[in-house]
Amino acid sequence: MQSLKRIGLILVWLAGIAFVFAAANKNDPYLISLRGTGNIALATASVVVAVLLIRRGYWRRGVAGRALTLLWCLPLLSMLGAHAAFEWRKQRVLRADAAQVRSLGKHFIVGYSSFPEVSVLAEKGLISGVYITKHNVAGSSATRLKEEISALQAKRHAAGLPPLIVAADQEGGIVSHLAPPLTKLPALSTLASLAPDVRAEKAQTFGRTHGQELAALGVSLNLAPVLDLRPELKRSRFDFNTLIGRRAISDDPAVVAEIARAYVNGLEASGVGAAVKHFPGLGRVRADTHHFSADLDTPLDELEASDWIPFRKVLAGTKGN
Repeated sequence: MQSLKRIGLILVWLAGIAFVFAAANKNDPYLISLRGTGNIALATASVVVAVLLIRRGYWRRGVAGRALTLLWCLPLLSMLGAHAAFEWRKQRVLRADAAQVRSLGKHFIVGYSSFPEVSVLAEKGLISGVYITKHNVAGSSATRLKEEISALQAKRHAAGLPPLIVAADQEGGIVSHLAPPLTKLPALSTLASLAPDVRAEKAQTFGRTHGQELAALGVSLNLAPVLDLRPELKRSRFDFNTLIGRRAISDDPAVVAEIARAYVNGLEASGVGAAVKHFPGLGRVRADTHHFSADLDTPLDELEASDWIPFRKVLAGTKGN
């Protein structure tokens, strides 16, 4: 019984440290789930535990008891400190010199959840574009999103700034961030086994469908298609997002280039630009580069004879970036 109490006490200490760390870093992208109701839950839980410790007499149990109680008071204070630091930095950015702001802002495309906040960034020239994804349509509608984009562009025009780049990530297959409400199309890889003329025609149709629907919203850039070659290696258990094995069109560079070029032509015919991705040779890397660094040691001549081919052919035959 005594051992169980000691283990429980150790867990309370470890949980307290974890809570303090999470609260102090609440604005970190990896802790995005804490935003909103998560912050409230974390703060409430820390206060409840601190009160319970006091009521159980830990404050009167010497230095260790007081330290444990104070530890559980820290998450709320850390959270307030992190929020204050964020607001201070935000105000510094918003009050920066206008010429400097516009010079730097043209390099940034940002995602957003708060329209009023992104509206200020757009109007001041702090950004050059916005990235639209599933949380912008969750609980809303395509019409509402179109109105938001239109309002942002109107503010840019009134401020004498160039139109915003409005980007989306609508590859098809597992990366269809605006479907629904937009049409969820199969991945381009599903076309690889078709006859050359058929797959090119279908790929262009896919591009036109994506392009027309995105253009109707006001989206001007689609972050697609994937030109990385499909890897031979099995998926790494630590690959949470890259998932090139499921997103790549084919392991044949000629097939990738043919399908991707037709798809991009379809996008461009609808007035939407393409951004080919990710990087020649990424399919050879097992690490998930959203979270981990990775080394690519493939000889240059081997990359030129394979992985680089789709990028060169598609960029040469389209307006893609």
